[in-house]
Amino acid sequence: MRRREFLAACGGAWIWPVTALGQVTRERPLVIWIGGGRQGVVADLIKVFEEGLREVGYRDGYNIEIAYLFAEGQVERVPALADEVVRRNPTVILAGAVDTALAVKARTTSIPIVSPALADATHLGLVKSFARPGGNVTGITPYVEGLPEKQMELARDLVPKARKIGLIGNMNDAKAPPQRDELSEAGRKLGIEIVAPDIRTPEDIARAMQDLADAQVDVVIVLQTTMLLSERRPIAVAAAAKRLPTICGYRQHVADGGLVSYGVDLLWCFRRAATFIDKILKGAAPQDIPVEFPSRLQMVVNLGTAKALGITIPPTVLARADEVIE
Repeated sequence: MRRREFLAACGGAWIWPVTALGQVTRERPLVIWIGGGRQGVVADLIKVFEEGLREVGYRDGYNIEIAYLFAEGQVERVPALADEVVRRNPTVILAGAVDTALAVKARTTSIPIVSPALADATHLGLVKSFARPGGNVTGITPYVEGLPEKQMELARDLVPKARKIGLIGNMNDAKAPPQRDELSEAGRKLGIEIVAPDIRTPEDIARAMQDLADAQVDVVIVLQTTMLLSERRPIAVAAAAKRLPTICGYRQHVADGGLVSYGVDLLWCFRRAATFIDKILKGAAPQDIPVEFPSRLQMVVNLGTAKALGITIPPTVLARADEVIE
């Protein structure tokens, strides 16, 4: 059984044999992926990352070793996971998102850190600038300035008479407050009231969706956070039960029952991250590898969800969609 299969079977990161992992770091480069969400629901991201590594000449178990440590959606576990990652002294750390990037950055200034979802990196102090990161962190940013405002405009396209919009976002994720603030400002300009119930854990989602239904919001915008990406199926189920249309940042939400997504292609981001690993293993320093921006945004529409909600997607929106899920 391969190491990561053993890890998954044991249901956590804490069973990894210390002696075996120590041997791995001596034999070949070790990359540890630290994620705050659930490993099982990011299998597509893991797959494209490993495909990306193979494209640049690396194969897990042959000339590189990859380990996966996940908090399984429990934000409070991230600090301990970060301690464990740094203690293992990998060649490179792959931080699944900015939450884990912040955690490992706080514990090491020497181990290179690559994140395929490096949101708000300059404001959070992870990099000095996108062109010259200047430290041990680099990667790809999934947060494009102006995107939340465009999602607000999309909400008005879907429900032209919308006057009240709900936000689902856990503010204990560092990348959530900037999105909330930009959406709130966009709502103010459009004369839209924003309703944002407090969410901290996956268990809060059902209650928050009920709060939004009670507040009679017209549309719900789901923020781009690690926990919400992992909990996308429960979010879609809860929204459907309350007959609330959702706009999300990632295609994965729509594939699991959300209504519309508009944002970056995470699959591209995680595949592209392999090229950063390659550069570092060949001697480049993270401080000299510019942070990259996705070349385009994508819109995905789920017509099955629209039909279930009794919503007709405007032709103008369908014409802009990169993918329509029947």
